[in-house]
Amino acid sequence: MGDANGVVADGVTEVPIVLVETDAGVTGTGFGPGFELDQVFSAIEGEDPRSVTALYDRMLDRVFKAGHAGAVFGTIGALDTALWDIKAKLAGEPLWRLLGARTSAVHAYASGLDIGLSDDELAMLYARYAERGLRAAKLKGGLDVEKDLRRLKVVRDVLSDAGRPALMLDVNESWSRGEAVRHVAEIETAVDLTWIEEPVRRWDAEGLAAVGRGIRASVASGENLTGLEQYRPLLAAGSVGVVQAGAAWGITHFLRVSALAHGHDLPVSPVGSAPNWLAHAAAAVPNHLVCELQDLAMPVGIGTDWDVADGAIVLGSRPGHGIEVDEAAITAFRASAGWRAPAGPHVRPRDAGLRLFAR
Repeated sequence: MGDANGVVADGVTEVPIVLVETDAGVTGTGFGPGFELDQVFSAIEGEDPRSVTALYDRMLDRVFKAGHAGAVFGTIGALDTALWDIKAKLAGEPLWRLLGARTSAVHAYASGLDIGLSDDELAMLYARYAERGLRAAKLKGGLDVEKDLRRLKVVRDVLSDAGRPALMLDVNESWSRGEAVRHVAEIETAVDLTWIEEPVRRWDAEGLAAVGRGIRASVASGENLTGLEQYRPLLAAGSVGVVQAGAAWGITHFLRVSALAHGHDLPVSPVGSAPNWLAHAAAAVPNHLVCELQDLAMPVGIGTDWDVADGAIVLGSRPGHGIEVDEAAITAFRASAGWRAPAGPHVRPRDAGLRLFAR
């Protein structure tokens, strides 16, 4: 598993889980870091969990001095997701229905932290997605334009049986503006890209806009932005064509980002691993474009009533978000995660953005 910033050879990834219990015997499940968990939880302890959006703002208020960005925002998101789960369970409805969706099918694209895979492994991976009807895919790249072109063509051929597939490339903030335009322009001589994701740093509104002016593909970004105030400069500058939001930041954040994007006539796309619980919220917003699907299998100890068919995540009818936790299975699983090592996708290389010529 990896991207332009590094690779974790064993592919083991930890999925932090937060369980929120109520005195009514209903437990909600959230996912995300637990940084400053006690302080954030104190904002909602003893409150009625059905007041989700009010409690979300209450959590933001509780940490406003030090700031809510980064890992703290992830803690708020995890608790928020658990509260939405509780609210839907108390209502006896699946979350997508509670949020006002008309259908449980959410258009999806295939994805993976696949930069370390060989071409044959890449083809095998995306063939499994193609069997479920997916005809859009996002690859990791950004280090070698010839390799990116070859890999994009491999996946294009795998997905092309049912027509022209949509292809996206994610470089995880690893380029400068000049690198981005040169790299994408060369790719576009041979492959049609739907979007280029995070070509430059997430906060570089002018840089993202400059890249967008220099290429045909749309620019997608936003998965690492934590709060509406971080989106506003990008939208004001016309920096992105596809507005993204990360699953780790919670349901309420996604709903608010979607409304902000809708006000700018922009589509929104949720980013996240399996299971991507934002699919429930995506089903309920008018400007949803497509939802990331990073894996067809669930993490150890996680079960859902979802399916993947006809190119969509098909959400189930179980009350709540439909994600169940088997604590015994998790406790019995002792594999260590390579993401704790001082290298990998979570660490920015020193030469990122400095690759205009070979060194």
